[in-house]
Amino acid sequence: MASERRKLSRKNFSYYMRVLDETTGELVGQLSDISTGGFRIESSQSIAIGTSFQLRIDQTREISNKSYLSFTARVRWCQLDPYDPTIYNVGFQLVDMTPADYDVFVKMFNEYAAQRQAHHKSNSDYQWG
Repeated sequence: MASERRKLSRKNFSYYMRVLDETTGELVGQLSDISTGGFRIESSQSIAIGTSFQLRIDQTREISNKSYLSFTARVRWCQLDPYDPTIYNVGFQLVDMTPADYDVFVKMFNEYAAQRQAHHKSNSDYQWG
């Protein structure tokens, strides 16, 4: 993505959660960052922009009494990871989710996500000698 057009803040996702295709049960990828309007996954395959999926994210008891969330999301972008050429980073936009599931999704954002850290280093970040 050449320029940042995101309107909602996003956070790195610090908890391992799989994203599954609800229809086939196949693994689509793992959550890597999240916002209240979408998320990014790391996937082993490229996914066409504009593709809509019925997805499922299994839940833990700490977040929800439900065992999973089921919702529709659309691929907004897909690119090869700059550090690992075997992984694709895929951005999804939420399209359709029940209000109860959305409440759980926001709770995931608030409890499992960590503020993105800038990758800037200063001299104090290095040990000399």
